[in-house]
Amino acid sequence: MFVATLLTSPANPTLDPALVENLRNAWGGGDAQWLAPGEAAEFALSEMPDNQWDVWGDLQKLGVDLVIQPAEGRRKKMLLADMDSTMIQQECIDELADEAGVGDRVKDITARAMNGELDFDGALTERVGLLKGLDESVIAKVLAERITFMPGGKALLATMKANGAYAALVSGGFTAFTAKVAADLGFDENRANTLLTDNGMLTGDVGRPILGREAKVQALKEITTRLGLTHGDVMAVGDGANDLGMLGLAGAGVALHAKPSVAAECDIRINHGDLTALLYIQGYSKTEFSEG
Repeated sequence: MFVATLLTSPANPTLDPALVENLRNAWGGGDAQWLAPGEAAEFALSEMPDNQWDVWGDLQKLGVDLVIQPAEGRRKKMLLADMDSTMIQQECIDELADEAGVGDRVKDITARAMNGELDFDGALTERVGLLKGLDESVIAKVLAERITFMPGGKALLATMKANGAYAALVSGGFTAFTAKVAADLGFDENRANTLLTDNGMLTGDVGRPILGREAKVQALKEITTRLGLTHGDVMAVGDGANDLGMLGLAGAGVALHAKPSVAAECDIRINHGDLTALLYIQGYSKTEFSEG
């Protein structure tokens, strides 16, 4: 058995009941269950439709995300999340670069690296090198003035944790940011790169080894082993090319507002919903959400 979930932006909840019913009828699905009026609905399917991606493409034009997955085991026991442009709405290194006066140059490198056009390690060291001499107090300034959470993140963490799940934040960014974001959102642990400083200034380098694509995969393997979970128990979420390894290994790999080249490699693509979409596709209704 499979479950088809349709959802849209909570900021503009315009999911049409007629659209849900028409698709359910076309695919011979079970009765539609509304997880949130105008926002998310699901129905059971006995088999995977052969025109899934054609329908997905049509629904994208209407601002609707479609996810089809096996019914069994879709409520996960662990969340493994990227930070930049996933749990927060910014790329931390881009914000630091703005403060250092090299914003445009760094943003271009970031975009190409996240799209998989550049080697992640090389792109990171090049960008960090451009921050050499920046006062480390700028980190606190950026955190306070420039960083905002992705909508739905607090509900996602609080709800999964209330239902016994473990949450880990794994970023190719920096511990100075993941520590704060993890504490504010309720993650159980965080892993990231360390910006090196000397006499209160950034040295233009990061600690080794660099946490990139393989380190995120390793985190998934290490944490599941430690907790006695399987890879199938994990929901991973990210947006960049360095997330593809963990997205592919997890039981549910979610490409959230991802670069097209990244989304193309994932079966679960959320382009219109926010982070609460990760709850809807696990079968949680809005009335089950916890705000922590």
